[in-house]
Amino acid sequence: MAANDTIENRGSVPCLVIENLSIDFGGLRAVNGVNLTVQPGERRVLMGPNGAGKTTLFNLVSGIYPPSEGRILFFDKDVTGLPTFRRAALGMARTYQITNLFPKLTVAENILMACQALERTKFVMFRRLSSYHRLLDRCDNLLKEFDLWEKRNELVKNLSHGYQRQIEVAMALAEKPRLLLLDEPAAGLSSAETHALTLLLKKLDPSITVLLIEHDMDVAFEFAEKITVLYQGKFLTEGTKEEVKSNPTVQEIYLGAE
Repeated sequence: MAANDTIENRGSVPCLVIENLSIDFGGLRAVNGVNLTVQPGERRVLMGPNGAGKTTLFNLVSGIYPPSEGRILFFDKDVTGLPTFRRAALGMARTYQITNLFPKLTVAENILMACQALERTKFVMFRRLSSYHRLLDRCDNLLKEFDLWEKRNELVKNLSHGYQRQIEVAMALAEKPRLLLLDEPAAGLSSAETHALTLLLKKLDPSITVLLIEHDMDVAFEFAEKITVLYQGKFLTEGTKEEVKSNPTVQEIYLGAE
């Protein structure tokens, strides 16, 4: 990042603004009055213990759940009432805690389908997907970018969990998002796989805003420019990794300090 390319001067319109966002499941308020602003190109990490409301917040942002209160602005457009596919068309993409792939298709077929997901060509039934050279080029570029070229013809079900995580991130990027929501991409990975994934994430296009949920402290602190901490569905604190590390409340409830 250039010295003058701070988070504050990346653009006058934030990528994502969450205002007083809440959701109730029966008598449980899973997310409670959360406010959050993420600037274009920012690398933001959401942290907090299990049950803090992080994935539920992602589900609200991406349109899986409608909020009970509050609103969501995406580049100054109110998307609170829009369905998931409309938000995807505007430039939101996400991954999930549980890998969501087509296990009986090859790596290349998975990524090629993702490349077509927001294209009008998906409605054409009489032409092979492989005949769209622009989509094939996009697929090939992603395979090379994510070091998956040698695996392109292998069935996804035969690959390690680490490779499957890489494929899932590549598929999310196939949609050319402006905002990428990553839900614990390092979950279940070995140390070597986590290191490889972290390197890939750090090489992502700097114009893409990334909001990352991560329990792995090393991944979170290495990737984040700014960290937001949730606790019991509420905003707790936010700041640089140094500020969050030194926060006594975070140390007590998240790091287990006494």
